[in-house]
Amino acid sequence: MLSRALRQISKTLGFRLTAWYSVLFIFSATLLFAFAFFLVASTIREYDHQIVQAKIEEYALMDRTDGLQALLHGIRLEEESNLDSGLFIRLSDPLDKTLLAIIPHQWKALDLRKLEGTSVPSSGEQWRFSIPRGGGIAFEIFSRRLSDGSILQVGKRPEKLKKLLESFTTIFAGILIPIILIGIAGGLFLAFRALRPIRDLIRTVRCIDDGKMDARVPSSQTGDELEELVQLFNRMLSRIETLITGMREALDNVAHDLRTPMTRLRGVIETALQSEAGQECLREALMDSAEESERILTALDTLMDISEAEKGIMNLKRGESDIVPLIKEVVELYQYVAEDKDVTVATSLPDTLHAWMDSNRIRQVLANLVDNAIKFTPTGGRIDVEASPADTGVMILIKDNGIGIPAKDLPRIFDRLFRGEKSRAHRGLGLGLSMVQAVVRAHQGRIEVESISGRGSVFRVFLPGSATQGSCSSS
Repeated sequence: MLSRALRQISKTLGFRLTAWYSVLFIFSATLLFAFAFFLVASTIREYDHQIVQAKIEEYALMDRTDGLQALLHGIRLEEESNLDSGLFIRLSDPLDKTLLAIIPHQWKALDLRKLEGTSVPSSGEQWRFSIPRGGGIAFEIFSRRLSDGSILQVGKRPEKLKKLLESFTTIFAGILIPIILIGIAGGLFLAFRALRPIRDLIRTVRCIDDGKMDARVPSSQTGDELEELVQLFNRMLSRIETLITGMREALDNVAHDLRTPMTRLRGVIETALQSEAGQECLREALMDSAEESERILTALDTLMDISEAEKGIMNLKRGESDIVPLIKEVVELYQYVAEDKDVTVATSLPDTLHAWMDSNRIRQVLANLVDNAIKFTPTGGRIDVEASPADTGVMILIKDNGIGIPAKDLPRIFDRLFRGEKSRAHRGLGLGLSMVQAVVRAHQGRIEVESISGRGSVFRVFLPGSATQGSCSSS
């Protein structure tokens, strides 16, 4: 059980971040320690070399000015001082036979016979060499031939360096465990802070999974990439919540509006079945049933058309056609309805105006807009229908002085199955404007609306005027 839990923990991102940070921190600390040791060791070694070279220069000058005997006497006089300083000094004749040797206790292991005949530099030259020593630091010796051919050798074993190495090793061993603990603690802290937005995301998703659609990820206001992800995720959740709310409203509207024709259809059938009337009464009942069925089928077909248009798969049979006769045809069709309601429909149209369109689909668009204008314009009102060239091709304007659209409903009037409060008194499913927008967009056009509640509305439809402007048509 424990091993399984450990395997699960090892697979988490937090564990990996902690491990990576800890390893990087410990490695960096070790590398920094090694670099510091190298710098200090190099400095001490260079300092020892300077002491040795200075001593060689001092004795070489003494030899040049006072001779070899004076040099021997001077070396003997400084024997105690040199021993305390840990300096090894050897003076040999021109044949490299030892004349004098001062050997500190650190150099007792050195065999002088290894020096004889092994290092004979040319006159005036200084030569440095090392004699390996098992298990320790090598003996480093500087040699120089004096004016009479004698050889002076001075060495200084880096005892300070050895002690420093031992001290550094002890110190590093002592702080290694704190470094590891600090690395792990830092990794845990980094992983906790870095993954906090991810944990918030997980908690939010779980809340949504429990049905809390209003759950949102807390914002840390850090301005980094994770904060941007949180903001995008919250915007996505808001959009999803809006869509779900819209779907619920749409389903409520469908259920409400389809219930009426379905109830009417069922009532007609039940009445006909229970009635003992003759064939004519049954025929009338069948006609009423067919009418209600047709209304339901029309609503479903409209929903299918909207879906096809929104997905870009609506089959449009487009060509360059004169839109003026089409507008006149639609206005004439609704003229009788307008007259019954005492609403004036006026047109302002050019002689010809060509657009790249599917005439049947644009007829649907115009019919919906004119029908809505008449439906929501009170008795004695006026509707203006105009058409004119535009930068994008053709512009069609339908203006009324009816009840208008409330400002809160204006952004949603093209939503599928949306019906404002003022439109619920009129029969329909709220698919007309959705269909209008879908067909116009399928033509690569656009529709704009302006409205003031109580003062009327203006709809503008823009369509491409040529095949070039509508080259991305649906097929």
